[in-house]
Amino acid sequence: MRLVVLADNRKISHDLQTEHGLCIYLETDQYKILLDTGASDVFIQNAKKLDINLQEVDYVFISHGHSDHIGGLSYFLELNTKAKIIISTAIQHQLYFSKRDRLHSISANINLDAYRNRIIFVEKEISIADKIHVYSNQSTKYATPLGNKNLFRKEGNGEFISDDFNHELIFTIGKEKLFVYTGCAHNGLQNILETVTTNISTPISWIVGGFHLLTPRKGIFYESESEITAIGNALQSQYPKTIFLTGHCTGENAFITLSQILTNHLIQFYCGYSENI
Repeated sequence: MRLVVLADNRKISHDLQTEHGLCIYLETDQYKILLDTGASDVFIQNAKKLDINLQEVDYVFISHGHSDHIGGLSYFLELNTKAKIIISTAIQHQLYFSKRDRLHSISANINLDAYRNRIIFVEKEISIADKIHVYSNQSTKYATPLGNKNLFRKEGNGEFISDDFNHELIFTIGKEKLFVYTGCAHNGLQNILETVTTNISTPISWIVGGFHLLTPRKGIFYESESEITAIGNALQSQYPKTIFLTGHCTGENAFITLSQILTNHLIQFYCGYSENI
């Protein structure tokens, strides 16, 4: 498989654009797949510069309903006329908000009804193809990220409730070696991996996505260094042969702490990063 990051918060090339969003292109011998679509059309502009033809994409996987992951979908649907969109059933009924810095919407204004013939809605789990499986999170064994405390859903009566991330999905692909995409891991990276290993016996070779371990800002604190160290130790113990490829919502402090434990098994991605896996 070939992996290319099309949208992320970071870059090393001046030719590419960044945004607070995530989009990853994944090409196998059978399929061309997009993992999320970032917040805007940035992924399309970067794909052109990286010589990736998005009109050939077969599947788009949306990890959850926040605008930094689904905001570019409307641009993609105008460009590509064939790809199937894999998305949580819950997204079509929910509005999302963040209270980080100030109360603001993080929903995307997309008319899904206009594309129902192209959408594969997922409630709990589904097999898309022989090697592709999608799951909703099933594990509550481990703590969820403290950054979730800023994230809410708006009910029909106007009330704001804490987001329980019933709209977050997990993408896996592979038979002999398993690739797992976490999106932002709002349900907790360890819970996501527990869900995967409960359903699939294939060893996890690659874990890719954000871990939602945020860097403190403006006097607001999230996981402490000792808590992140505990997560790193658990990952190293349970998944000693796994490569963790992360960026987007994995803060610099968390990455540094985790890298001291996972060493060369932890890689930070950025716009334009590519890997053959």
